[in-house]
Amino acid sequence: MNPFAKLLAIARRKSPWIYTVNSGSCNGCDIEIGPCISPRYDGEQIGMLRQGSPKHADILVVTGTLTRRSRQAVLDIYAQMPSPKAVVAIGSCPASGNVFAGSPSIDGPLDKYIPVDVWVSGCPPRPQLIIAGVAQAAQLLADGATADQKRTLKSC
Repeated sequence: MNPFAKLLAIARRKSPWIYTVNSGSCNGCDIEIGPCISPRYDGEQIGMLRQGSPKHADILVVTGTLTRRSRQAVLDIYAQMPSPKAVVAIGSCPASGNVFAGSPSIDGPLDKYIPVDVWVSGCPPRPQLIIAGVAQAAQLLADGATADQKRTLKSC
């Protein structure tokens, strides 16, 4: 690995910038994401920083069950993110639909539409687990092991 690639890998691991999107949840997971940046849980110790635009983020954090109404918005946000990128699904809803499963307005699971690199289980998961999930996604980015990076390598 050349020196520039090593520097990029370190930067990706040590400064994960996240963009959060609620795709149809009860807001339980969203409430738990806020404290991740607070002094109590201190997500900034791993360099975690929330971004206001997906164009500046490395990691897409998705909460909630994917609904028919939110599906295109999530796909658009994923497409706006620069490569390499990772996706972290927070809570039980993106994986199974949880209590919303079987509803006619549910269009999930999330990985049916975009590749998910890290699943953080729980309803809602604790902030420590969310930070650990973001750190795991940052490590995947540094190692070149996200689904986006693997797909890019295949197309070359």
